[in-house]
Amino acid sequence: MKALVVYESMFGNSRQVARAIASGLGEYAEVEVVPVADAPQAPSRDLDLVVAGGPTHAFSMSKPKTREDAVRRGAADAQTEFGLREWLKGLPDGHGARLVTFDTKVRRAPGSAAHRAAREAAAHGYVAPVRWMSFFVHDYAGPLTYGELDRAHEWGRSLGVLLARAADRAAGRTGYRAVNGTANGRPTR
Repeated sequence: MKALVVYESMFGNSRQVARAIASGLGEYAEVEVVPVADAPQAPSRDLDLVVAGGPTHAFSMSKPKTREDAVRRGAADAQTEFGLREWLKGLPDGHGARLVTFDTKVRRAPGSAAHRAAREAAAHGYVAPVRWMSFFVHDYAGPLTYGELDRAHEWGRSLGVLLARAADRAAGRTGYRAVNGTANGRPTR
């Protein structure tokens, strides 16, 4: 199984979350992690899952203006003209391919980049096998709150289990199969 994790990051928080998700997902699938600027505009059809995410800015996905504001606030990773919003808008028709979304945001802040990104992906014909997920930061620039990287790893792992189950059903098998040394989330060695 193959997966692609695409992220947009301003202060490094979404990058850390993307890598943690990929780490968990990697127990079940071959995973590539790429910043949105390097992401393929037409993801390969042999991918079993695309995971895409970034920071919540002004109640939604970032825009050039909010990215410029992040740069003024000291964002080292920010690219102002192209982000998750533009990448999703440029995606070709998904034909039912799986795409799930995540974001980083301040707890209790309204809005969600992940929710808006999921809606954009659905408009392009992508299917979300699970609901989008938010991971929390202490402040606009972070850092991530305690335990969020562990939670991201476990969410990635649950996505891997979902893929393994879908592959088993498609092959007419029941139960779990061992992938990358695990079965039912437990080591096989």
